[in-house]
Amino acid sequence: MKLSKLTLCLMASAFSITGAAARADTIKVGVIATFSGPNAIWGKQFREAIDVYVAQHGDEVAGHKVEFVYKDVGGPNADASKAAAQELLVREGVKYLAGFDFTPNAVAVAPLTKQAKVPAVIFNAATSSINKQSEFFLRTSFTLTQIAQPAAEWAAKNGSKKVVSAVSDYNPGIDAETAFSASFERNGGTVLEKIRMPLQTNDFAPFLQRIKSSGADTVFTFLPVGPATFAFTKAYNENGLKAAGISFLGGGETDETTLNALGDQAIGLVTAYHYSDVHDSPLNKSFVKKLQELHPGSRANMASIGAYDGVELIYRMIKAAGSDGAKAIEAAKGMEWESPRGPVKMDPVTRTVVQNVYLRRVEKDADGKLVNREFATVPNVPDLGFNP
Repeated sequence: MKLSKLTLCLMASAFSITGAAARADTIKVGVIATFSGPNAIWGKQFREAIDVYVAQHGDEVAGHKVEFVYKDVGGPNADASKAAAQELLVREGVKYLAGFDFTPNAVAVAPLTKQAKVPAVIFNAATSSINKQSEFFLRTSFTLTQIAQPAAEWAAKNGSKKVVSAVSDYNPGIDAETAFSASFERNGGTVLEKIRMPLQTNDFAPFLQRIKSSGADTVFTFLPVGPATFAFTKAYNENGLKAAGISFLGGGETDETTLNALGDQAIGLVTAYHYSDVHDSPLNKSFVKKLQELHPGSRANMASIGAYDGVELIYRMIKAAGSDGAKAIEAAKGMEWESPRGPVKMDPVTRTVVQNVYLRRVEKDADGKLVNREFATVPNVPDLGFNP
């Protein structure tokens, strides 16, 4: 059986049944993410940010009630993601898909989005090439090239001469390595070594020893937010790189959800990223306050802001096009709004938000909490790795 024909037949049948049984004015949004296992923080952050958005804006748009349906895929699992998308489209009759914490999970649903003409809003997965797989993909998170190139330019202008890159060995890590290395060398620096670390490892001592012995003055790193990120950042100090004068430059390695657990050894670490939970704007303060009200103890992070703005985009598409996916995609192109992270605009070509990238340094706030304090801004950065 060919999936495309079978899927389309099932969809046509299920959509008509769903339409008869459900309220005519309800539009369902299927959220595919990790809600169990070691990476369950992704689903938690997505769901909590959706809660905040709905609490602030309501659950109705232009006469349509919006309902979110969640599906757990347990981590990076393309098969589970594809199966979840099929169930959401056929059985639930969703008109929008969202979530996608890992690149393989997004890529797996690309054919289904095209067959069903259903927009899929990526809350995190950061490989530039994803959006080439389907014209129905939109991304409200970031791409690795979007943060790595500004990071390299900043490093080259601020004393870094010799760098070792150390990234997780999967597509986003390779994107980060490629973009950083090319930009750093264009700006006069030298990349001594490019280290690719197994995605599932938490033992970074051998890699850090190589960096320590390399003669580098800086290590540039990218790992996916989660246990590995925490372990690498902790090991950077424990293996004496900071004491040896090797500067740390990363992206999400000082993620807000694990930052306090790193302790004072994290103070001074520099990252380039598109969001900090202490971004100084009234909108962000309102977002963070509501999150803490609804989910005490939670901290906003990059997953939160990707989901929050993802729902903003979905609401805007529903307002413009209802459940017509093709019209919704066209309406989304060029949309711009003020986000808790700052101004964003949906690039009509890459379908990834154009946004500010912030250089951030870990500091203690007035209450003694560790925060990523923004100290420089690179404005209006597009996805620099799309190459249409």
